[in-house]
Amino acid sequence: MNIDKFLNQHEQKDLLRFLTCGSVDDGKSTLIGRLLYDSKLIFDDQLSALRNDSEKNGTTGTGEIDYALLLDGLKAEREQGITIDVAYRYFATPKRKFIIADTPGHEQYTRNMATGASTADLAVILIDARYGVVTQTKRHAFIASLLGIKHLAVAVNKMDLANYDQEVFNGIRETFSSFLAQLQIPDVVFIPLSALKGDNVVDKSVNQPWYQGPTLLEFLENVNIADDHNLSDFRFPVQYVIRPNLDFRGFAGSVSSGIVKVGDRIQVLPSRKESTVKNIVTADGNLDEAFPPQAVTIELEDEIDISSGDMIVHPHNLPRISSNLEAVIIWMSEDPLQNGLTYLLRHAGRNVKTRIDTVIYKIDVNTLKKENSENLELNEVGRLALSTTKPLFFDAYSKNHETGSFVLFHPITNATVGAGMIIDGTSFDAKQTSVVQDQESRLKDHVARREFFWETGLVDQRERTLRNRHKGKTVVVTGRNASATQELAKQLERYLFRMNMNSYYLGLSSIGSGLDADIEQGAIERDEQIRRTGELARILTGAGLIFIIALSKADDYDLDRLKLLNSPNELLVVNLGYCAYKEVAADVCLNDDDNTEEHFAQILHWLSAKNIIPEYCI
Repeated sequence: MNIDKFLNQHEQKDLLRFLTCGSVDDGKSTLIGRLLYDSKLIFDDQLSALRNDSEKNGTTGTGEIDYALLLDGLKAEREQGITIDVAYRYFATPKRKFIIADTPGHEQYTRNMATGASTADLAVILIDARYGVVTQTKRHAFIASLLGIKHLAVAVNKMDLANYDQEVFNGIRETFSSFLAQLQIPDVVFIPLSALKGDNVVDKSVNQPWYQGPTLLEFLENVNIADDHNLSDFRFPVQYVIRPNLDFRGFAGSVSSGIVKVGDRIQVLPSRKESTVKNIVTADGNLDEAFPPQAVTIELEDEIDISSGDMIVHPHNLPRISSNLEAVIIWMSEDPLQNGLTYLLRHAGRNVKTRIDTVIYKIDVNTLKKENSENLELNEVGRLALSTTKPLFFDAYSKNHETGSFVLFHPITNATVGAGMIIDGTSFDAKQTSVVQDQESRLKDHVARREFFWETGLVDQRERTLRNRHKGKTVVVTGRNASATQELAKQLERYLFRMNMNSYYLGLSSIGSGLDADIEQGAIERDEQIRRTGELARILTGAGLIFIIALSKADDYDLDRLKLLNSPNELLVVNLGYCAYKEVAADVCLNDDDNTEEHFAQILHWLSAKNIIPEYCI
């Protein structure tokens, strides 16, 4: 083959960035070493050195190659047999180019894992078949979902030590799938493998004929990441102004998202000045258009004052601009984060001073429950409200990773203390106060303002109650079993309908594909989904309906917000087989072993006691 043609084909291969993560000793480094070895990507001198190192520092036994030593280069890593720092490796196959980030599994180094995940398209989460799903497995999966990773390969490793038992694999898959359902990662595949023996890493396992899915390398080579880039919202943070002579002024940077073409009308933030793209310049020649993640220099038709840290966008598609925002943050410092502290925030090439106004809640990575807290400790995840001295130009992280993320630095030591993902913000106003109220107060103010301006027709609530023979009501059915809660909610709708009551059940899938179609279905966006559901409940109960919805994973924080948003109408919380665990406050607790008629009798009794329905209905 012509060498130029070969090199050109290699250049045209797409690049996949992925990381390996999971608990300590799950075999992450071994897996990557085996992947490189079986792919024939280790040179003879590297292999010879690896054999010698395995004799001195290996943990796999006499004569066995310890593939982990390819990645564990630090002395402390070899002594302890663990990964401490993130190790990057590059390799290529005939189909694709790869950059691997081997991240540590020890809880102490969770921040290093977050660093490796921040640029990844895909995560490979390893689970030791002997121990199953552990806390660190959940923590890493949660962080991967927070960082917007849409593709997950769950590698159930060390199947050789579990006798390649299919039941072991199925049990782990069922347990972890239940947890992953709360994170709503769209693309998940489970692969049983042995990194040490090579089963299902590159070659199909002869020891597991019951598994018919792809090997790990097959999945990595064929997973589609083309749709993961945001090509709709053009964002170009200016990194450097190039002025080699009087005839040229260009603005260099990388296209964060969207597409820009020669002749496009653009706007510069914060000045709001507009111009037209004259040229898109690169070292290899001018382009007609540019897209992420290309690094280019943009030349404009007009002379505009643009500096490093400004952002070039399309005038009809602007980012949000605000000094007040909310974000989910992963705390990476030994010193806890506390309300009122001041840090430096780096966002889209700009450094601004920021203050932590409120720690709204922290998130338990095991249960994903929200807990009240005034600080965050090392490796904890929480939601914050913060203020900046200058407005930021940003998008929600779920929509645009580049403009929706930031890093916090200590103002004196310059040490990285946190990584954040923006989830909310308000339009910037020079008169706007920099003090952000806590979440509950803001929600109460919103509800009070909404009710003040609430416009009704000529039919009042009393007339609706007389006509319907009941008041408007929202019933939220929660429980550990999602299918059971949905079935109970649907049966309740039919039961009330047969009693001539105006009942209406709406499934979350209907809301997700309709009312919430413009937002991602993930952990970060959960609060916005709850807010919209609460607003919908207010409308439907105001119309006199008994609105029924199943929220199997709702916690106290979600339910309190729904009750507030549904006010002044009432909300009934029904827990199915949940109350014994005292995880959520419920109005009606139902046992799993009771029959449906007993369930309905308890619900109707409560509705009657609250004068929602007349007593004779029960």
